[in-house]
Amino acid sequence: MPSLTKTLYFLLSGLLTAISIGLLGFAMSTTWSKTTMDCEGSGINGTAGSAEITMGLFNGKLIRASCPNFGSEDSFSVFPALLVIEVTPRVLHGLCLGLLGLCFLTSALSILVSLYNSVSNPYETYMGPNGVYTCSSISAFSSVLVLIIYVLNHILTKMQEELVPSIAEIPDTSVMLTHKRLEVKTGYFLLIPYAVLSLLAILLVYLYDHAAYTHRREQERPTEDAPKEIMMY
Repeated sequence: MPSLTKTLYFLLSGLLTAISIGLLGFAMSTTWSKTTMDCEGSGINGTAGSAEITMGLFNGKLIRASCPNFGSEDSFSVFPALLVIEVTPRVLHGLCLGLLGLCFLTSALSILVSLYNSVSNPYETYMGPNGVYTCSSISAFSSVLVLIIYVLNHILTKMQEELVPSIAEIPDTSVMLTHKRLEVKTGYFLLIPYAVLSLLAILLVYLYDHAAYTHRREQERPTEDAPKEIMMY
C-alpha cells in the first residue's frame, strides 16, 4: 500500500486534472471569437455597413448591418458552413477539434493513472509517475497548439470574408469586406488555465517523486559509506 503522503499527492494531482477537464468542456461549449468587418460602400447612400461573426467551435452567428443594403441575423453550424468555402480554414478548424479531443483523452488517462497510484505502487512503468508526466504534458502542449492554430486560422485565412456571403446567400461580388478585427472570447482564454492546471498536476507528482527518490538515496547512503570490514560481517 502507498504511504499517506503519496496518496494525497496523487489524489490532488488527479483533482487538478479533473478541474481542467471541466474547464475544457465548458470552453468547448461557449464562444471563442468575434470578428467585425466593414462593408465598404454597401450601405444606403454609399455609407459603410458592417458584418459581425461570433463563433464557437460548433455554432456561430452572423449579424449584418447594411451589408449589403439591408441587415439580418443568421445562426449557422460551423462545419457545414466551412464545407462550402476554401479548404484551409476547414482543415485548421478540424485540427483544433482533434487536438482538443486529444486533450480530453490524455487528461482522462492522467486522472486514471493518478488514482491508480494513490492506491498502488507501480514504479518504473508508465502506470507510475511517468504516466502522469506523459499524459499531462501532451494535454498542455496540445492546448497551446490550439491557442496558436485558432488565432492563425482567423488572422491569416479569409475564412470570415468567405463565410459572410456564403451564410447570407448573397453573391461574393456584391459585398467588399475590409478592416477585419478579431476579438477572442471566453472559450479561447479558458485554454490557458487548462494548460496551467495540467502543468501543476505534473509538478505535484514530480515533487513527490523527487522527495521519495531523495529519501531512498539517504537510506542507501549509510551502507555505501560503511567500511568494507564492517560490510564483510
